[in-house]
Amino acid sequence: MHEMSLCQNIMEIIEQQRQKHRISEVTDIWLELGALSCVEQSAVEFCFEIMRKDTIAEHCRLHFIHLPALAWCWQCQQEVEIAAYQDCCPRCHGVHLQRHSGTEFRIKEMAVK
Repeated sequence: MHEMSLCQNIMEIIEQQRQKHRISEVTDIWLELGALSCVEQSAVEFCFEIMRKDTIAEHCRLHFIHLPALAWCWQCQQEVEIAAYQDCCPRCHGVHLQRHSGTEFRIKEMAVK
């Protein structure tokens, strides 16, 4: 369950920002989650629920921004959306795709007090 280590990293970022900006509470966090990130939203929610206890993020709500996986098809010269790494082009069925998004998992924004 790598989501636990991802949440641990989120908590480290929160602590860094707390020290840097004298934050007393984190109320909301928006996370970008790519379609090919191999991160389970429910597992992140579960792990974050555990890790936020007795911290400045104790009452923090997570918001997920789901990002599609996009690739460039060299055969039809189009940007296409794919659902899995091994997908072929949904337009021309070409197999020469260059993925350029969809693996993201990052903090987009934090609301603080």
